Amino acid sequence: MDKGKAVMGTGRRWAVEFSDQSTVPSSRDILDPPGFSRASQEQDDSANSRQKKDAEANWKLQKAWEVAQSPFKNLMMMGFMMWMAGNTVHLFSIGITFSALWQPISALQSVGKIFEPFKDNKVELLMPKLVFLALNLGGLALGVWKLNTLGLLPTHASDWVSSLPPPQLNTQVEDLFSTDESESLVF
Repeated sequence: MDKGKAVMGTGRRWAVEFSDQSTVPSSRDILDPPGFSRASQEQDDSANSRQKKDAEANWKLQKAWEVAQSPFKNLMMMGFMMWMAGNTVHLFSIGITFSALWQPISALQSVGKIFEPFKDNKVELLMPKLVFLALNLGGLALGVWKLNTLGLLPTHASDWVSSLPPPQLNTQVEDLFSTDESESLVF
């Protein structure tokens, strides 16, 4: 006999009949026992499904709050890194500062995508989104403050000197330096 090959015997093949041609009463024909009703079982199923949906909605809300509060950790880490970078302008401090500016800006642009997995009719996402926005705006403010401490923001009048028009000379000073043919200055 070869391995893996079955021996076909003579006899009847197994078959399943789906039509009920028996004379034995089915379970649908037997009365329910006293105190049992099929409606209560359906209500239990609906109560279980309602509880599952409520549990899922609570889980989604909890995860949405975790996502909303996650920028706080980033805010603290960036604050510490900017403090360690110091107040001198060099490559590391500028890189950390622009990273502190870029992360909140990119997070603010993708608020809808970030909270997409938590959308549900039973889950209110307004407050988690507002907390997320506020914390990211705080991170953006921290980055702008660091730019100011590095002196990279134009906050003084001397920063705008190149855009000011040249001053006009006083007319009395012009008269002193104007030369007529009759008057000549001799030095």
